[in-house]
Amino acid sequence: MSRFRELVEIVRRLRGPDGCPWDREQTPQSLRGCLLEESYETLDALDRDDPSDVRDELGDLLLQIVMQADMAAESGRFTIDDVIAGIINKMVRRHPHVFGDAKVADTADVLRNWSRIKSAERAGKGGNADTSILSGLPSELPALHAAHRIGEKAARVGFDWPSPRAAMAKVHEEVAELEEALTEGVPSRVAHEVGDALFALASVSRLADQNAEVSLRETLARFTRRFRGIERALAAAGRDIHVVPPDELEALWEAEKAAELDADRRVPGEGRS
Repeated sequence: MSRFRELVEIVRRLRGPDGCPWDREQTPQSLRGCLLEESYETLDALDRDDPSDVRDELGDLLLQIVMQADMAAESGRFTIDDVIAGIINKMVRRHPHVFGDAKVADTADVLRNWSRIKSAERAGKGGNADTSILSGLPSELPALHAAHRIGEKAARVGFDWPSPRAAMAKVHEEVAELEEALTEGVPSRVAHEVGDALFALASVSRLADQNAEVSLRETLARFTRRFRGIERALAAAGRDIHVVPPDELEALWEAEKAAELDADRRVPGEGRS
């Protein structure tokens, strides 16, 4: 905690009269972009499983939290101690099976209790508080991740498919409706059915203990890696990719894929599709 307090004091000095002009000029709103960027950089480091980068990015993210709390303290709204006290109280309150007398059989019980406690907390705020099971998700969440979280929340009250295969039947249904919409050619209906199909597929992913957002990010990275390989091969041959026939591009793609899979086979424990 002494090092944490040192960080708090560094931020205060940076924003003090003799500190840094840039830091003094910042506001909670002006740092929104920094907070978002540091969050994504932390996720990227986690995806790459790079301990050094994860450590550094968590530090950058922590700095943004301390900065926001310091600005709030300046305006008399709350302090970093209030932030810490709030999360301590919340964790104790939402884990009665650890810090109280509640009994749980498994993770599903934990999640149901968590949902009930959150609903009670929202109801306790009174007024126009949103007490929906689905409340609490920020509008800025990537859509696929939001689909995962919405499905999780609904599942806590039993509104879910019993298995990934059961959800897959819904995917087939939605894809059939999408095919009809494409035949019909009405853009608004196509958009509607694409959304339904993606949501159903995200549910399959969730029920299979995967995260559709993470899976898609990995697929995009794989596509980018292979496509850049095609570009390098054509550049080495002195050819312009813009005039290469589609069937040849497809053959180059398969060659990149085969080379990648072959390299994976030579690394124990690795494997990509």
